[in-house]
Amino acid sequence: MFPEAIAVASHNEHKLREIERICRDWPVRWHTVHDHDAPWPVVEETGASYVDNARLKARAVAEALGLPALADDSGIEVDALNLRHLMRAVAGVPGAGRTARYRCVAVLAFPDGAELQAEGVCDGILIAKRKGSGGFGYDPIFVPAGWDRTMAELAPEEKDRISHRGRALRALRGLVAD
Repeated sequence: MFPEAIAVASHNEHKLREIERICRDWPVRWHTVHDHDAPWPVVEETGASYVDNARLKARAVAEALGLPALADDSGIEVDALNLRHLMRAVAGVPGAGRTARYRCVAVLAFPDGAELQAEGVCDGILIAKRKGSGGFGYDPIFVPAGWDRTMAELAPEEKDRISHRGRALRALRGLVAD
């Protein structure tokens, strides 16, 4: 059953907008760092995994605000994390060797310590030249499996439908609704 309100445990503007779009059909009142009077925790992501970091953020906000809190941690799973270096690194690699995936773990933590978690993955390949102006992070060089455009070239609704974050949040919604 859905709680009356959920706080989004993020200071990232891109992520806040994306979560708002993906979760717009959740029957809850959303609280963000922008519209809540209580001090909003800044959490160091010191966990050893996506789930650890999502849990740290969700628990800190749930405890601070006394509200259920939603947090995610995600990333692209490749060896290098610098975009320019990554683009140079894949330039000479054949397409079959440029596989990558976005992974997201979403956690909904409740003030009583209960929590739910879900994961989403979006497989794809990396290209050596940026394409598109939408999205953020690695979106300009990530082409999702089955598509001929980068994440940065997709309309927000298309991206939300196939993205790692969209998949994780829809899976979490299913757990909350049960």
